[in-house]
Amino acid sequence: MADTTYSAKHIQVLEGLEPVRRRPGMYIGSTDIFGLHHLLTEIVDNSIDESLAGYAKNVWIVIWEDERITVTDDGRGIPVEKHPVAKKSTLEVAMTVLHAGGKFGQGAYKVSGGLHGVGASAVNALSEYNQVIVKRDGKIWGQEYKRGKPTTEVIEVKDGSKIKIDYLKNEPFLDNFSQKTGTTTTFLADKSIFSTISVDLNQILKQIKERAYLVAGLYFHILDKRSGRQLHFYFDGGVESLVRHLNKNKKPVNDPPFYFKKDIDGVGVETAIQYNDGFAETVESFVNVINTHEGGTHLAGFRTALTRSVNDYARKQGYLKENEENFTGDDMREGLTAVIAVKMNSENLQFEGQTKGKLGNAEVQPIVNQILREGLDFYFGENPAEARRIIEKISLASKARMAARAAKDAVLRKGALEGAALPGKLTDCQERDPAQSELYLVEGESAGGTAKQGRDRKFQAILPLRGKILNTERARLDKILEFEEIKILIIALGTGIGDTFNIDKIRYHRIFIMTDADVDGEHIRTLLLTFFFRYLPQVIEKGYLYIAQPPLFKIQSRNEINYAYSDLQMNEEVKKLNGKPVNVQRYKGLGEMNAEQLWDTTMNPQNRFIKQVKVEDAAKADEVFNMLMGEDVPPRKRFIQSNAQLANLDI
Repeated sequence: MADTTYSAKHIQVLEGLEPVRRRPGMYIGSTDIFGLHHLLTEIVDNSIDESLAGYAKNVWIVIWEDERITVTDDGRGIPVEKHPVAKKSTLEVAMTVLHAGGKFGQGAYKVSGGLHGVGASAVNALSEYNQVIVKRDGKIWGQEYKRGKPTTEVIEVKDGSKIKIDYLKNEPFLDNFSQKTGTTTTFLADKSIFSTISVDLNQILKQIKERAYLVAGLYFHILDKRSGRQLHFYFDGGVESLVRHLNKNKKPVNDPPFYFKKDIDGVGVETAIQYNDGFAETVESFVNVINTHEGGTHLAGFRTALTRSVNDYARKQGYLKENEENFTGDDMREGLTAVIAVKMNSENLQFEGQTKGKLGNAEVQPIVNQILREGLDFYFGENPAEARRIIEKISLASKARMAARAAKDAVLRKGALEGAALPGKLTDCQERDPAQSELYLVEGESAGGTAKQGRDRKFQAILPLRGKILNTERARLDKILEFEEIKILIIALGTGIGDTFNIDKIRYHRIFIMTDADVDGEHIRTLLLTFFFRYLPQVIEKGYLYIAQPPLFKIQSRNEINYAYSDLQMNEEVKKLNGKPVNVQRYKGLGEMNAEQLWDTTMNPQNRFIKQVKVEDAAKADEVFNMLMGEDVPPRKRFIQSNAQLANLDI
């Protein structure tokens, strides 16, 4: 008989670092590659904290061939003496006890990226192996751990001791491990917890480069021994350099960028703003060098100050007449590239979650607002030509917004006249629950006809698109809405667009771009991706956008038919049929398949191969779309020349 009582025995108490191992997502966000990267940044940010405190000048990172990662700095080194309360080495306390660190109470750090005191201990808990070496007072100390539990005492490291550091001393990149003080952490992520323990160097470089921009005077040295790549980062231009980097392939409206830095009540604010002639917005926000990708109160203060300062100046100088509306926040965003970085006492920080995605301190918003308004008012007054160009840019965006509003109203009216707001070209599904519904965006009427015959009408809708849609990277919304195929797509999705967009009204939770496997098909796919990224980014953020993967080859031997989705797979399938007569057909278009084949290979949820569209690095994605689809030819030409040998063309 089941025990239905609820008593003290049902309350489980997890000791030490066991909560981290049981629920890693609570501490590092996930156990995929993003969580793996979070381990590294937790350790790197501890070294950065030493720099912000005025000590460390260098951070070295080594990714070893076996996927171990070493992070070492020339800061003060974690204290090793006995902790007055815990009665054990302070190093061991820092590495094995949650919420223990120099960022609480009268800690060693006023400004820190750490908050909850779980960074180093969480990394320790989630590592198959961890070694920490500390240089202090002319001695070297160390301790080793396995899945968060010490396997040695904190001991002085000498020749013949149990803890070995020859791999550090013998690595030329680390300059014979010669710094006099500092902390070195070497860890190997636990493969029983993470889906991968192999870090993505490019993503790591992006995170390190951000920090190099934000921490003046700190050198970063990175060696990936898996590939031999060695890189060094150092920037003394601060966030202004970062803004220039984000705008590197774009034409600036105001040059040099607006830059301002000031402290109020212990909160330091540093910001840089530079408009470009494009239509997209790129704004990066940071708190104590942590990228707050979800924004927060500092970003809210930034936006309020920018909108009010621009409107006040525009009114004062006569750019806005008495009968004209103020510019809106949306008007300010077109072509805006900006960085807002806040530094404050780590004791007072209020992040939402350990992964620090959003700042919650309410008192920061008015401080950022005050500092930025002061800086912008001074900048506009001292640089009237730059101010005029910015106002003209924003004014054009305002006029386009009003034109787009009229165009959107026309789209909605037209949709309503076509029967329940759905275009005639759309062959809808029977299902009305968006979570169960799929929409296929198909290239051309011929493929659309095949898809309509092959689909499951219960939950799969088909929208054929005629030809190549407009390149939305080079057009404002009012012009985009004049393009018939885009209007049809917007009506079919049901979300609206621009300031009327509502993701909750979307009619399909799986939207597939299904194009031919040739150059034209890839171009159409890129045009559609550009449209979604620039004008319906929430569809991507919600995970609703996918790329369908039709097979490239049909491999037939007598009555046996197989399909291959790559050249490698095709060769493997042919080898399996060794000795038999084999016919290989290369599909160049969806129209070459009959309805049954298209269903079996591409649309059947049981068999199909699909790719979900994600944006892991918004700034990098913005740079790539601008380079591939923007007006500037030289960056695109350089890209084509550099990657031409990788192209696989059917001629």
